[in-house]
Amino acid sequence: MTVEQIRTGQQKHFPGIDLEDEELDNCQLEKINLAGANLVGVDFSHSNLKGARLDGANLLGANFKLADLRANLLGANLMQADLSNADLRGSNLRGANLMGAKLSQASLSGAFLSGANLTGVNLKGVDLRGADLRGVNLNSANLKGANLSQADLQGANLSDTNLEEADLRGANLAGADLSGANLLCAELEGSNLNGANLERACMLGTDFSKNKT
Repeated sequence: MTVEQIRTGQQKHFPGIDLEDEELDNCQLEKINLAGANLVGVDFSHSNLKGARLDGANLLGANFKLADLRANLLGANLMQADLSNADLRGSNLRGANLMGAKLSQASLSGAFLSGANLTGVNLKGVDLRGADLRGVNLNSANLKGANLSQADLQGANLSDTNLEEADLRGANLAGADLSGANLLCAELEGSNLNGANLERACMLGTDFSKNKT
């Protein structure tokens, strides 16, 4: 009965609920409260979760394909979750664990990802314009062709990260660890590299003439 209540929108308050492996695709779940819930393997594909509370939720392996996920995901476990084509613009993902998550074609512009774990994640071509990425762990992640213009990457771990052809114009990379990073043909005009670690970084085709250092 609970799942049917959720699907029909009869109720919106379900903090801590156990919905492991349930089907909640194509649902109107706007502003639903699922804080701290067990949502392992739940199918939320094509659903509207705008304004939802998913803070502290266990979303291991959950499916958010083409979902509106402009929600509160503070400290959520999104390991191995499928976020392909999801709308995450302005979402709160502070401290979230996204290791192994699928993020192809996801929109993360203006998202809050400070302190999040994105180790080894494939973010090729993803929109991260103006995102808050302070202290984020992007070690060995693939950000080839990603849009990081005006993003805040202060103190971020970008060691061994692929930033080939990435747009980092106006980005704040102060104190970031870019050791071993691939910055081949990256756009860095107007970016702040003050105190950044560029040891072993590949910078062929990268113009640093207009950077703040």
